[in-house]
Amino acid sequence: MRIARIAHPAGVAFVSIEGEGSDQVAAEISEHPFGTPEFTGRRWPLADTRLLAPILPTKVVCVGKNYADHAREMGGEAPADPVIFMKPSTTVVGPGAAIKLPRDSSRVDFEGELALVIGQPCRDVPAARAGGVILGYTIANDVTARDQQQHDGQWTRAKGHDTFCPLGPWIETRLDPADLDLKTTVDGEVKQDSSTAFLLHGVPELVEWISKVMTLLPGDVILTGTPAGVGQIVAGQTVSVSITGLGTLTNPVVNR
Repeated sequence: MRIARIAHPAGVAFVSIEGEGSDQVAAEISEHPFGTPEFTGRRWPLADTRLLAPILPTKVVCVGKNYADHAREMGGEAPADPVIFMKPSTTVVGPGAAIKLPRDSSRVDFEGELALVIGQPCRDVPAARAGGVILGYTIANDVTARDQQQHDGQWTRAKGHDTFCPLGPWIETRLDPADLDLKTTVDGEVKQDSSTAFLLHGVPELVEWISKVMTLLPGDVILTGTPAGVGQIVAGQTVSVSITGLGTLTNPVVNR
């Protein structure tokens, strides 16, 4: 199932996306998409709606340097264990929403990533059971003020600006995350071209590691890391992240 969140003529709703291409239809889900979704019977052509961020998480947990080639381009070797950090929920925006560059940064970078969405409250989840607590997968862009990251020595300010976590276009509940092509383009030029097969710590291991630290709640998002090729974006550009089976997440870039 493809779960999305849309703005429609009567308000905002979770929906299931049915069909393909120009024939896609949004079928409204009653209340929330967790557990076994129930439907209201209302339906709209997807073209008559606007896609929003597919989920509004209580927290976004991210993994740093989870591809060896990205760790090297950042000037070091990959750590033995997952390194986690967090982005506030206020960083989240949806497809087509602008990434707003802060006035106090001179270098903002894109980072295309696979993201997973938690489907139930959980703590201390063994890797072997991780699949049972995952609602599905979506695309993320871990936008980063690189100059602030280097200046501060830790990542909260650099990663935490409003609009610095585009998510979308939807959540795919039936997907094997083990070997998915990931490609990021800026104004159509390919900048990142890799695969989730090169993740140093895979999805089950990340769920186990993070859930040892904190309780994960329905809708919480985990960003799995970015491959090599990250680079600067400037106002007027458009950045797109595409992942096999998930489609493409596209956002324009503007000055705040």
